[in-house]
Amino acid sequence: MSEKIKTIGNTIKKSPLGDLGACSTLKISIQKSMLTSDGKADLMIDTEICGKEFLCIFGHSGAGKTTLLRILAGLTKPDKGRISYGDQVWFDSELKINLSPQERNIGFMFQDYALFPHMSVEKNIAFGQKVKNEEELNALIKLFDLESLKKQKPFKLSGGQKQRVALARALASKPKVLMLDEPLSALDVEKRVELQEEILKVHELLNTVTLMVSHNISEVERLASSVIVLKNGAIMQTGKPEDIFKKRTTQLYAYKNSLAI
Repeated sequence: MSEKIKTIGNTIKKSPLGDLGACSTLKISIQKSMLTSDGKADLMIDTEICGKEFLCIFGHSGAGKTTLLRILAGLTKPDKGRISYGDQVWFDSELKINLSPQERNIGFMFQDYALFPHMSVEKNIAFGQKVKNEEELNALIKLFDLESLKKQKPFKLSGGQKQRVALARALASKPKVLMLDEPLSALDVEKRVELQEEILKVHELLNTVTLMVSHNISEVERLASSVIVLKNGAIMQTGKPEDIFKKRTTQLYAYKNSLAI
Protein backbone atom coordinates (compact mmCIF):
# COMPACT_ATOMS: atom_id res chain seq x y z
CA MET A 1 0.00 0.00 0.00
CA SER A 2 1.00 3.67 -0.03
CA GLU A 3 4.04 4.77 1.94
CA LYS A 4 1.71 7.14 3.79
CA ILE A 5 0.30 4.16 5.64
CA LYS A 6 2.13 2.28 8.37
CA THR A 7 1.30 -1.28 9.36
CA ILE A 8 -2.22 -1.85 10.61
CA GLY A 9 -2.80 -0.86 14.21
CA ASN A 10 -0.27 1.96 14.04
CA THR A 11 -0.92 5.62 13.36
CA ILE A 12 -1.46 6.80 9.81
CA LYS A 13 1.14 9.48 9.05
CA LYS A 14 -0.99 11.76 6.91
CA SER A 15 -4.48 11.81 5.46
CA PRO A 16 -4.63 12.35 1.68
CA LEU A 17 -7.73 14.47 2.31
CA GLY A 18 -6.15 17.03 4.63
CA ASP A 19 -7.63 18.08 7.96
CA LEU A 20 -11.07 16.50 8.33
CA GLY A 21 -11.94 18.43 11.48
CA ALA A 22 -13.07 17.32 14.92
CA CYS A 23 -15.41 14.36 15.34
CA SER A 24 -18.57 14.43 17.44
CA THR A 25 -21.00 12.13 19.22
CA LEU A 26 -23.84 10.49 17.29
CA LYS A 27 -27.02 10.41 19.39
CA ILE A 28 -29.89 8.12 18.37
CA SER A 29 -33.35 7.80 19.90
CA ILE A 30 -35.79 6.44 17.32
CA GLN A 31 -38.65 4.04 16.70
CA LYS A 32 -39.59 2.41 13.40
CA SER A 33 -42.08 -0.34 12.55
CA MET A 34 -40.52 -3.10 10.45
CA LEU A 35 -41.88 -6.03 8.49
CA THR A 36 -39.50 -8.98 8.81
CA SER A 37 -39.63 -12.64 7.78
CA ASP A 38 -40.94 -13.36 11.29
CA GLY A 39 -43.69 -10.75 11.01
CA LYS A 40 -43.99 -7.20 12.34
CA ALA A 41 -41.43 -5.81 14.77
CA ASP A 42 -40.51 -2.39 16.16
CA LEU A 43 -36.98 -1.10 15.81
CA MET A 44 -36.39 0.84 19.04
CA ILE A 45 -32.90 2.32 19.45
CA ASP A 46 -31.73 4.66 22.20
CA THR A 47 -27.96 5.04 22.34
CA GLU A 48 -24.96 7.34 21.89
CA ILE A 49 -21.88 6.59 19.79
CA CYS A 50 -18.77 8.56 20.65
CA GLY A 51 -16.46 10.06 18.06
CA LYS A 52 -13.66 7.81 16.72
CA GLU A 53 -15.71 4.72 17.65
CA PHE A 54 -15.71 1.70 15.32
CA LEU A 55 -19.10 0.22 16.15
CA CYS A 56 -20.31 -3.07 14.74
CA ILE A 57 -24.05 -3.70 14.65
CA PHE A 58 -24.41 -7.43 15.15
CA GLY A 59 -27.44 -9.71 14.89
CA HIS A 60 -29.27 -12.28 12.80
CA SER A 61 -31.22 -11.49 9.62
CA GLY A 62 -34.30 -9.41 10.33
CA ALA A 63 -32.91 -7.94 13.56
CA GLY A 64 -33.00 -4.40 12.13
CA LYS A 65 -29.31 -3.86 11.35
CA THR A 66 -29.64 -2.55 7.80
CA THR A 67 -32.81 -0.63 8.66
CA LEU A 68 -30.90 1.22 11.37
CA LEU A 69 -28.13 2.16 8.92
CA ARG A 70 -30.65 3.36 6.35
CA ILE A 71 -32.39 5.49 8.98
CA LEU A 72 -29.11 7.08 10.05
CA ALA A 73 -28.18 7.70 6.41
CA GLY A 74 -31.50 9.45 5.73
CA LEU A 75 -32.68 6.77 3.29
CA THR A 76 -35.49 5.53 5.58
CA LYS A 77 -37.61 7.77 7.80
CA PRO A 78 -38.27 6.71 11.42
CA ASP A 79 -41.81 6.79 12.77
CA LYS A 80 -40.65 9.07 15.56
CA GLY A 81 -37.62 10.14 17.54
CA ARG A 82 -34.48 12.22 17.17
CA ILE A 83 -31.01 11.79 15.65
CA SER A 84 -28.17 14.28 16.05
CA TYR A 85 -24.48 14.45 15.28
CA GLY A 86 -22.76 16.99 17.49
CA ASP A 87 -24.76 20.22 17.26
CA GLN A 88 -26.49 19.23 14.01
CA VAL A 89 -29.95 17.66 14.25
CA TRP A 90 -30.43 15.10 11.48
CA PHE A 91 -33.96 14.05 12.39
CA ASP A 92 -36.57 15.23 14.87
CA SER A 93 -40.16 14.06 14.49
CA GLU A 94 -41.54 16.75 16.80
CA LEU A 95 -39.67 19.61 15.12
CA LYS A 96 -40.31 18.08 11.67
CA ILE A 97 -36.60 18.00 10.79
CA ASN A 98 -35.39 15.35 8.36
CA LEU A 99 -32.10 16.18 6.64
CA SER A 100 -31.26 14.57 3.32
CA PRO A 101 -28.33 12.13 3.05
CA GLN A 102 -26.27 14.89 1.43
CA GLU A 103 -26.97 17.29 4.29
CA ARG A 104 -25.95 14.65 6.84
CA ASN A 105 -22.63 14.15 5.03
CA ILE A 106 -22.38 10.41 5.50
CA GLY A 107 -20.40 7.84 3.55
CA PHE A 108 -22.44 4.71 2.81
CA MET A 109 -20.94 1.54 1.38
CA PHE A 110 -23.63 -0.88 0.25
CA GLN A 111 -23.34 -4.66 0.39
CA ASP A 112 -23.17 -4.89 -3.43
CA TYR A 113 -20.84 -1.83 -3.60
CA ALA A 114 -23.31 0.01 -5.93
CA LEU A 115 -20.60 1.12 -8.37
CA PHE A 116 -21.74 2.83 -11.55
CA PRO A 117 -21.17 0.27 -14.35
CA HIS A 118 -20.72 2.91 -17.08
CA MET A 119 -18.06 4.81 -15.13
CA SER A 120 -14.37 4.02 -14.80
CA VAL A 121 -12.75 3.40 -11.42
CA GLU A 122 -11.44 6.96 -11.47
CA LYS A 123 -14.86 8.47 -12.23
CA ASN A 124 -16.62 6.28 -9.64
CA ILE A 125 -14.30 7.63 -6.94
CA ALA A 126 -14.56 11.21 -8.21
CA PHE A 127 -18.36 10.95 -8.01
CA GLY A 128 -18.04 10.80 -4.22
CA GLN A 129 -16.30 14.18 -4.01
CA LYS A 130 -18.48 17.11 -2.99
CA VAL A 131 -15.86 19.53 -4.29
CA LYS A 132 -13.79 18.24 -7.20
CA ASN A 133 -10.11 18.03 -6.29
CA GLU A 134 -7.79 16.15 -8.66
CA GLU A 135 -4.94 16.05 -6.16
CA GLU A 136 -7.11 14.36 -3.51
CA LEU A 137 -8.59 12.03 -6.15
CA ASN A 138 -5.14 10.87 -7.25
CA ALA A 139 -4.07 10.45 -3.62
CA LEU A 140 -7.04 8.15 -2.96
CA ILE A 141 -6.36 6.12 -6.11
CA LYS A 142 -2.76 5.67 -4.96
CA LEU A 143 -3.77 4.92 -1.37
CA PHE A 144 -5.92 1.97 -2.46
CA ASP A 145 -3.47 0.66 -5.08
CA LEU A 146 -5.84 1.40 -7.95
CA GLU A 147 -3.48 3.31 -10.25
CA SER A 148 -3.26 0.51 -12.82
CA LEU A 149 -7.06 0.08 -12.77
CA LYS A 150 -8.27 3.68 -12.78
CA LYS A 151 -9.50 3.53 -16.42
CA GLN A 152 -11.19 0.14 -16.01
CA LYS A 153 -14.96 -0.34 -15.70
CA PRO A 154 -16.35 -2.24 -12.68
CA PHE A 155 -17.26 -5.38 -14.66
CA LYS A 156 -13.54 -6.03 -15.21
CA LEU A 157 -12.71 -5.88 -11.50
CA SER A 158 -12.52 -8.66 -8.91
CA GLY A 159 -14.66 -8.55 -5.77
CA GLY A 160 -11.76 -7.24 -3.71
CA GLN A 161 -10.94 -4.53 -6.24
CA LYS A 162 -14.57 -3.40 -6.32
CA GLN A 163 -14.51 -3.20 -2.53
CA ARG A 164 -11.44 -0.93 -2.61
CA VAL A 165 -13.10 1.34 -5.18
CA ALA A 166 -16.25 1.55 -3.05
CA LEU A 167 -14.21 2.39 0.05
CA ALA A 168 -12.26 5.06 -1.82
CA ARG A 169 -15.51 6.59 -3.09
CA ALA A 170 -16.98 6.63 0.41
CA LEU A 171 -13.85 8.30 1.73
CA ALA A 172 -13.82 10.87 -1.11
CA SER A 173 -16.83 12.67 0.35
CA LYS A 174 -14.95 13.32 3.62
CA PRO A 175 -17.95 11.97 5.59
CA LYS A 176 -18.74 12.77 9.20
CA VAL A 177 -19.88 9.17 9.67
CA LEU A 178 -18.94 6.11 7.60
CA MET A 179 -21.53 3.32 7.28
CA LEU A 180 -20.77 -0.15 5.92
CA ASP A 181 -23.50 -2.71 5.26
CA GLU A 182 -21.87 -6.17 5.41
CA PRO A 183 -19.12 -5.04 3.03
CA LEU A 184 -17.20 -8.33 3.06
CA SER A 185 -20.02 -10.87 2.88
CA ALA A 186 -19.48 -11.72 -0.82
CA LEU A 187 -15.74 -12.43 -0.47
CA ASP A 188 -13.84 -15.61 0.33
CA VAL A 189 -12.08 -16.00 3.69
CA GLU A 190 -8.60 -15.02 2.46
CA LYS A 191 -9.85 -11.88 0.72
CA ARG A 192 -12.02 -10.93 3.71
CA VAL A 193 -9.01 -10.91 6.03
CA GLU A 194 -6.98 -8.83 3.57
CA LEU A 195 -9.71 -6.26 3.06
CA GLN A 196 -10.47 -5.90 6.76
CA GLU A 197 -7.19 -4.00 6.85
CA GLU A 198 -8.49 -1.62 4.17
CA ILE A 199 -11.54 -0.86 6.31
CA LEU A 200 -9.39 -0.18 9.38
CA LYS A 201 -7.22 2.20 7.34
CA VAL A 202 -10.28 4.12 6.19
CA HIS A 203 -11.57 4.37 9.76
CA GLU A 204 -8.25 5.75 10.96
CA LEU A 205 -8.07 8.18 8.05
CA LEU A 206 -11.53 9.58 8.77
CA ASN A 207 -10.87 9.93 12.49
CA THR A 208 -14.60 9.75 13.15
CA VAL A 209 -17.49 7.32 13.76
CA THR A 210 -17.59 4.14 11.66
CA LEU A 211 -20.67 1.90 11.77
CA MET A 212 -20.56 -1.57 10.23
CA VAL A 213 -23.30 -4.17 9.97
CA SER A 214 -22.08 -7.74 10.35
CA HIS A 215 -23.20 -11.18 11.50
CA ASN A 216 -19.67 -12.60 11.37
CA ILE A 217 -18.30 -12.88 14.93
CA SER A 218 -14.64 -13.21 13.91
CA GLU A 219 -14.96 -10.10 11.75
CA VAL A 220 -16.54 -8.12 14.59
CA GLU A 221 -13.87 -9.26 17.05
CA ARG A 222 -11.11 -8.09 14.72
CA LEU A 223 -12.55 -4.75 13.60
CA ALA A 224 -14.81 -3.32 16.28
CA SER A 225 -13.96 -1.21 19.29
CA SER A 226 -17.56 -1.67 20.46
CA VAL A 227 -20.61 -3.75 19.57
CA ILE A 228 -24.38 -3.40 19.63
CA VAL A 229 -26.27 -6.69 19.49
CA LEU A 230 -29.76 -6.37 17.98
CA LYS A 231 -32.59 -8.86 18.27
CA ASN A 232 -36.09 -8.24 16.91
CA GLY A 233 -35.35 -4.51 16.66
CA ALA A 234 -34.12 -4.06 20.24
CA ILE A 235 -30.64 -3.64 21.68
CA MET A 236 -29.90 -6.77 23.70
CA GLN A 237 -26.24 -6.07 24.55
CA THR A 238 -23.66 -3.33 24.20
CA GLY A 239 -19.97 -3.40 25.01
CA LYS A 240 -16.53 -4.36 23.78
CA PRO A 241 -16.26 -7.40 21.49
CA GLU A 242 -14.17 -9.34 24.01
CA ASP A 243 -16.91 -8.89 26.63
CA ILE A 244 -19.85 -9.57 24.31
CA PHE A 245 -18.33 -12.76 22.93
CA LYS A 246 -16.46 -13.86 26.06
CA LYS A 247 -18.70 -16.91 26.55
CA ARG A 248 -18.11 -18.04 22.97
CA THR A 249 -14.33 -17.65 23.34
CA THR A 250 -14.33 -19.61 26.62
CA GLN A 251 -16.36 -22.44 25.09
CA LEU A 252 -14.10 -22.61 22.04
CA TYR A 253 -10.99 -22.71 24.24
CA ALA A 254 -12.45 -25.57 26.30
CA TYR A 255 -13.36 -27.46 23.14
CA LYS A 256 -9.84 -27.12 21.71
CA ASN A 257 -8.35 -28.31 25.01
CA SER A 258 -10.60 -31.37 25.00
CA LEU A 259 -9.30 -32.29 21.55
CA ALA A 260 -5.70 -32.04 22.77
CA ILE A 261 -6.24 -34.53 25.64
